Amino acid sequence: MFRSYNYKRYDFLSIILLFLLITVSYFVIGSATRINSVEGTDYYSQRQLLGFFIGLILMLILSFFDYHLLGKLAIPIYLVSVGLLVAVLMFGKEVNGAVRWIEIGSMTIQPSEFSKFFMVIVLAKYFDKFQKHVNSIFVWIGAGILIIIPMMLIREQPDLSTALVLLFLLAIMLFSAGIKYRYIFILVGIAIVIMFGVLWYIQQPGQILLSNNQLGRIMAMINPEEYELSIALQTQNSVQGIGSGQLFGKGIYNGKLNQYNYLPESQTDFIFSIIGEEFGFIGCSIVLLLLLALMLRVLYIAKDSKDLMGQLLCAGFVAIVGFQTFINVGVTTNIVPNTGLPLPFISYGLSALWSNMLMLGLVLNLSIQRKTNK
Repeated sequence: MFRSYNYKRYDFLSIILLFLLITVSYFVIGSATRINSVEGTDYYSQRQLLGFFIGLILMLILSFFDYHLLGKLAIPIYLVSVGLLVAVLMFGKEVNGAVRWIEIGSMTIQPSEFSKFFMVIVLAKYFDKFQKHVNSIFVWIGAGILIIIPMMLIREQPDLSTALVLLFLLAIMLFSAGIKYRYIFILVGIAIVIMFGVLWYIQQPGQILLSNNQLGRIMAMINPEEYELSIALQTQNSVQGIGSGQLFGKGIYNGKLNQYNYLPESQTDFIFSIIGEEFGFIGCSIVLLLLLALMLRVLYIAKDSKDLMGQLLCAGFVAIVGFQTFINVGVTTNIVPNTGLPLPFISYGLSALWSNMLMLGLVLNLSIQRKTNK
C-alpha cells in the first residue's frame, strides 16, 4: 500500500485553503457569540478551534489510509451509519423540538452529519463495483434503497434538509459514475414533475409530508407577510444585516445582528449574515472564493484518479460542500426557504466540521495515489 504512495504529490494547497477557512470561522464565530454567550465571549470559537485540531489529526491519519480499504469496508460502514441514526431516534437528545444528537460522555455528536461522510464512501464503492452497469435500472434501484433508508431515519429526527443533502449526493454520484445523458434528461424530467406535485400537495389541508414547522418555512418565503413575526422575520433581519454591510462591512464585533440578538444561534445556520454585515461584499466574496477554490482543487485531484472510486469520492465531497454552501447562503439571502444546513468549515458545529474534514482526508489520500503526469 505505502509503496504506491507518491508523497511529493501530497496536496498541501487543500490544507492551506482549509486553514484559511478555519481562520475565518474562528473570528466570525467569536463575533457572532461575543455579546450573548453565557459561557464567555470566546467559548464557542475556542471550542471550534479545539475541534479543528482534533479533526486535523483524524484527517491526517485518514489521508495515509488507503481509500480502497475503506471501500472494502463499505457494508459495515453503512451498517454503522444506519445504526447510529437508529440510536438517535431511540436514545437521542432533544434540542429545540428536534432529536438529532447523541451524548457520549461529555461530548455530543450529530450522526446525521457523519452519515454524509459514510454515504460518500458507500456510494463511491457501489458505483465503482457496478460501473459497467450504471445505466441499468436495477443499479439505480439498488442505489435508491441504499440512500432512502438513512434519508427516512434522518427525516424522522426531523431533519429534512440533511435528508435532501443525501438525495443530491446520490444524483451527483450517479452523474459522475457515467450515466447516459438521455437517462439524465428523463430523470430530471421526472424530478421536476415530482417537485411540482410535492409543492402542490404540501399546500393542501391535511398534508402529512411536512411538519408544521417545515411547511411554515416554505410558506414564509412564498408569503412573508403572514409570517413576519416568526420565521420570515429571521430571514428579513439576515437580508438587512448583509445589506447594511455594504462593500467593506462594519468591522469585526461591530455588527448589530449579534449585539441585539436579531439572529438567535447566528453562529450556526446564519453565520453568513455575520460575515456580510461585518466584512461586507468583499468579505462574503473572499469566503465564497475560498470554498470554490477548495472544490476546484478537489476536482483537479479527481481528474488524475486511477479509478472511478477515487473520482466519486472527490465528486461526493464537492457535491456536499457545494450544495450546503448554496443552501446556506441562499437561506441568508432569502433565495431558498429557511433550512438548517451549516456553511461548510465556517459554521459552528463539531460533527459537521469533522465530517467535512474526514472527507477531505480521503481526497488527500487520493492525491498521493494519483497518476503521475509525464
